[in-house]
Amino acid sequence: MANKYFILLLLISTFLPGRSLDAQVIERDILTKKYSIGQVKNILPGKDEWKPFPRTPEEWKVKVSDSLRNGIIKQAEQVLKTPFQSIPATVTLEYIRNGNRANYERLSFDKRNRLFTLVVAESMEGKGRFTDAIANGVWNICEETYWGVTAHIGTQKRGSGLPDVTDPTVDLFGAETAAVLALTDYLVGDKLDSVSPLLRERILYETNHKILNSYENEVTRYGYFGNGKRTVRVNNWDPWVVSNCITAFLLLEKNPERRAKLMYQSMSLLDLYINGLGEDGATDEGPSYWFAAGLALYDALAMIADVSRNQVNIFDHPLIRKLGAYIYQTHIDGEYFVNVADANPTIKADGVAIYRFGKAVNDPQMMGFGSWAYHHIQDNSPRVESFFKPRQLYNMLQVTECAAAPQQEVRLKNIYLPSVELMTARTNNNLFVSAHGGNNAESHNHNDVGDFTIYSDGAPVIIDAGRGTYMAVTFSKNRYTLWYNTSPYHNLPTPNGIQQEAGAAAKASGVSFQSNNGITRFNMELSTAYKTEANLKQWQRTITVDENKNNISVNDRYAFTKPVTQLTQTFMTVCETDIATAGKIFFTTEKNKQVTLQYNAADWLVTKERMPLTEPHEQGLKTNWNNRPIWRILLTNRTLQQEGVFLYSITQSEGR
Repeated sequence: MANKYFILLLLISTFLPGRSLDAQVIERDILTKKYSIGQVKNILPGKDEWKPFPRTPEEWKVKVSDSLRNGIIKQAEQVLKTPFQSIPATVTLEYIRNGNRANYERLSFDKRNRLFTLVVAESMEGKGRFTDAIANGVWNICEETYWGVTAHIGTQKRGSGLPDVTDPTVDLFGAETAAVLALTDYLVGDKLDSVSPLLRERILYETNHKILNSYENEVTRYGYFGNGKRTVRVNNWDPWVVSNCITAFLLLEKNPERRAKLMYQSMSLLDLYINGLGEDGATDEGPSYWFAAGLALYDALAMIADVSRNQVNIFDHPLIRKLGAYIYQTHIDGEYFVNVADANPTIKADGVAIYRFGKAVNDPQMMGFGSWAYHHIQDNSPRVESFFKPRQLYNMLQVTECAAAPQQEVRLKNIYLPSVELMTARTNNNLFVSAHGGNNAESHNHNDVGDFTIYSDGAPVIIDAGRGTYMAVTFSKNRYTLWYNTSPYHNLPTPNGIQQEAGAAAKASGVSFQSNNGITRFNMELSTAYKTEANLKQWQRTITVDENKNNISVNDRYAFTKPVTQLTQTFMTVCETDIATAGKIFFTTEKNKQVTLQYNAADWLVTKERMPLTEPHEQGLKTNWNNRPIWRILLTNRTLQQEGVFLYSITQSEGR
């Protein structure tokens, strides 16, 4: 039940420490205030008492379809003869030598995916023909010095390069590996014993040595856990790591005292993530990261509810319901979702998991959206080659129910999420706009305060180019030398040649949203996002959507403190464009819709350039837009007035 979206996560993750944005942290502590460690200890069953997934062919036949089982067994047959090989030191060193992390990750992730495919197939078939290959995979992975990826070795005391075997640290993929091996022990442990009892002993030892001991005792070491501080807002790493570590210790740890301790610590760490959410449940990382953040939180909460027989359950809390709703609130059309920061513009959304989340929080709209996504955009090929392995197993058990549920492609008229200052609105003829204020210290940030995007009948027109391929430079001090992370390559002005700066101080101010009688207005002051050298006194951007007149307008009221030397405005697009007519830019979409952007020809000289996309770090941009060219439409101001108003009016019609 894997879907391609999670395969694309292959290059998404990197180390991003918690950010000290104290004002945005509310110490709700929903889990640990409601439940004590004593209650947790009394509730938790023993290691061998909890049986979350089928383990024998007979059990699987009752729970899943023949086609799913046969598909996974066929996948296992295809990878059975592929040997498990060690990753060379020179491949590990590529990260510090040339910034490449992809080669290492491809080898590492492939091993884990192949192992899990073999494990699930053996559990479903039960003939023993995959057992030796599983033993080889387990042994090979246990022999690895480090279970994470090269981009994260820098957490160790000796820094990036080759990993230090004496200094095990926890990262996303080390936690993923712990979960894979724990599930291996659970699903086919008896088969491994028939090869050698040392295999399961090795799984237990290495999982504790490489992951759980540090997870238990070194929380203050990890920025993604706030370095032990409760006033730090953390990102997707927190629930992603926690959900996998919960899987590992619940399935491997026998000692009831330690099980309770690790569970309560996990609940506290989940509280830390929840505390950083706004009251609207939004994530500043964007919808594609929701699957590794909000949905990873759901994974953890669902497992806690399952193992506790629903005695530890917070799905009735309004904030958790709002966290789930975020994914359909940010849906544009088909595979397109709002993309901000490093989020992807298209998502092969995991409809089954969305459905399960909606069911847990009693949100019929979310359930309907999950069922629609399952049928229309999810990759439903029977595979388990993906991250979030426990999620995949739980999905298998509810896929039939999800498939039979009523479908609803949610396309909301408008939304506003004040915690991230994100809005969307659409006209009656499905001309769509999203825009956001926020600040330039958000997770996976681009310097893009005030940016907006336009879609026509579900097709991109004015875009956020999104993220490139993750390399060493992506999260280094040189992050903002990458053009697609900077304001001149978002749909923003560049006053006096000065772009927006990074950091929490670079933010929108005076943000407001109103929607009445078919008119939606979003207003924000952008001058506070630019350096003082820009000499901006005011840049008031107002986006107005008239549903009935099918018009979107962008009004920029500006004032400078000194005479203006240069001024440009960018519009990024993947459309065919015609700029020959003064005062009008014609965009032709992939659906052959024509969108017209009108501007004052007396104000602007218009040119366009095609982004070359030749550098290794730019290749992810091709994936974002299905290899379509990315264009920068550049408006260069002719008049250089010290104050004034610029108006852009956007409408759509049938293709010319």
